[in-house]
Amino acid sequence: MAVLSKIRERSILLIGVIGFCLLAFIIGDIINSGGFGVTKNVGSVNGTDIPVKEFLEKVNNTQQQQQGASSTQAANYVWNTEVNRILLEERFEKAGIRVGREHVLDVYAQMLGQNPQFMNALGKFDKGKFNEFLANLKTTNPQQFQAIEKERPSIESSAKSQLYGTMLKAGYFTTNLEGKARFAQENNKATFDYVLVPYTTINDDQVKVSDEELTAYMKKNEKKYKAEASRDIEFVLIDNKPSAADEAEVKKNVESLLTPKVVYNETTKANDTVPGFAGVTNNEEFVNLNSEIKFDSTYVNKKQLPVEHSQQIYSLAPGQIYGPYVDNGYYKVTKMVGKKPGASVKASHILIAYKGAQMADPTVTLTKEEAKAKADGLLSQVRSNPDSFTQLVALNSNDKGSLGTGGVYDDIVPNQMVKPFNDYIFNNSVGSTGVVETDFGFHVIKVLDKYEGVQLATIAQKIQPTEATTDANFVKATKLEMDARDSKKSFADLAKAANLTVTPANGLGVNDENIPGVGAQRAIVRWAYENGTKIGDVKKFDTPQGSVVARLKTINEKGLLPLEEARISVLPLVRNEKKAELIRKKMTGSTLEAVSKASGSSIATATGVSFASPMVPSVGPELKVVGKAFGLAAGKTSGLIDGTAGVFMIKATSVEKAAAPQNYTAITTRLMAEGRGSVQGRITNALKDAADIEDNRYEFN
Repeated sequence: MAVLSKIRERSILLIGVIGFCLLAFIIGDIINSGGFGVTKNVGSVNGTDIPVKEFLEKVNNTQQQQQGASSTQAANYVWNTEVNRILLEERFEKAGIRVGREHVLDVYAQMLGQNPQFMNALGKFDKGKFNEFLANLKTTNPQQFQAIEKERPSIESSAKSQLYGTMLKAGYFTTNLEGKARFAQENNKATFDYVLVPYTTINDDQVKVSDEELTAYMKKNEKKYKAEASRDIEFVLIDNKPSAADEAEVKKNVESLLTPKVVYNETTKANDTVPGFAGVTNNEEFVNLNSEIKFDSTYVNKKQLPVEHSQQIYSLAPGQIYGPYVDNGYYKVTKMVGKKPGASVKASHILIAYKGAQMADPTVTLTKEEAKAKADGLLSQVRSNPDSFTQLVALNSNDKGSLGTGGVYDDIVPNQMVKPFNDYIFNNSVGSTGVVETDFGFHVIKVLDKYEGVQLATIAQKIQPTEATTDANFVKATKLEMDARDSKKSFADLAKAANLTVTPANGLGVNDENIPGVGAQRAIVRWAYENGTKIGDVKKFDTPQGSVVARLKTINEKGLLPLEEARISVLPLVRNEKKAELIRKKMTGSTLEAVSKASGSSIATATGVSFASPMVPSVGPELKVVGKAFGLAAGKTSGLIDGTAGVFMIKATSVEKAAAPQNYTAITTRLMAEGRGSVQGRITNALKDAADIEDNRYEFN
């Protein structure tokens, strides 16, 4: 009652807020539609605006193309695409890159190359057929033609990008000197003796590190610890899960369908007895009338039944019922309708495609006659040596989709495969082998197994919370929200008193959507970034799972990473720096023997260590230590080195230089391939780092 009283007290304020929001909505609509002379852009890249109207159109198109993508995912995809396009268009202009019709057709060939409509007799993309298609489309379907034309700038940009990438790769070169240097790094080996005093010899509690010291370290290494603006929140999820009483009610409803009922017939003015599930003859009608999952007449095998209940269901005699039982969030009762042998098949095949066959790979060169002869030859091998089938699949099959299973397709139901394939496997017995022709080529088929299928009638009712449960949860969430705003108690204490768990969600970016534990909740992130939201503010949000009561904990401005976020990685580094100072005081002396005696650490040897893989045996990666070993003359001793695992002193024994090859062609070719493979991505990232990018996405999503 206290919650309802508070709601009433705030009703006048609520009406005022609603009125204000309506006014803001109207004004916002005027502004967004161009009223008052205001133009909004989603952002800009080096002064080039990204208009909101075009951006939102592309977001909408992306969501339609990528079904299942959220608006935020689509917006992020479009944003990254637009940023890259603008940055690269600048480079295209400076490089004087232009593309013609042939370049554009090449892009279409990549997109539509497997479409039989545009293939020639050789199974390759026919530009003439595509041009003819466009010409006809312009007359027969102008709307679709315009839709394709609208995408032309994007296609041209893609063609320019490919041409630009080709230019970058062509301009990327690895010199002989680079090859020689890499050969030395990978093959020259250093051997040295060392004394190591590990950082672990000093307990962590012996070294005090202040927040100021951590911040100073981060400022000193600013590039490594820079961060965009973020928000830290904490929240409580009041999940709308069905209660035990809700679950019992669903079970009771399902059970009531099993037995006959006496109902009053308004027409005859007399009581009628309505049969229960066991007594009905029209199973489909009864299921569709009482179940949230409609009747399915498909025959299924035992492996397709719910694992925990498969044996009980499969063993039923026709007319018998199993349940109620819980499966995938539903209470179910299942009735055996009938059984049928050979309802599904397990078969293996080898596909021999030919030039011009449907979906044939461009590398296929066999004629139809050659493919038939090859398939017949493979069938002879299979029949003379049945155990060779799997090997023959790996060596010969053009069906890439089944190579990983040795050519096997399991649980094939009638009409799942093309007709000739379907007819062969269902009309022949287990163990049969033969060759079948389809539009895809010639199939060497072996029937491996046939499964008995069962037809079931299942009534399913979802286990979900009742209105009473959701109302109680709503009141609970509203009370927590109000108490958190009005009470002097902490959010954590209020949640604990209500038997609720507070969950942190740190580092939320301005364009983020997902919140761990509650999924895609863009509204919560948007609220955390609103100008009016202050640290300590609390708000309730309704989600598909239930109610989320969120509290803004921290506002992190653009700059260094928040200390709490960086602490886990920075603290060990700063602590080790301070430990190194203490360790150095113990490692007195100018020789390994003296330092070993003073520190109590023994002398060890590292043998055959390369610069490319600077691993000190039994210690780990030590780049500074290994680098020093390669720079010391044999017999010379270094000073103290602050390494990754501790403080070292080393004495060089030798650097064994590998015999130089006749030339460095192999290694330069490898390095060049590695560099060319990533050059365009690295160029794009460098352009982004140097660009002046204004990002206002959060205002529109």
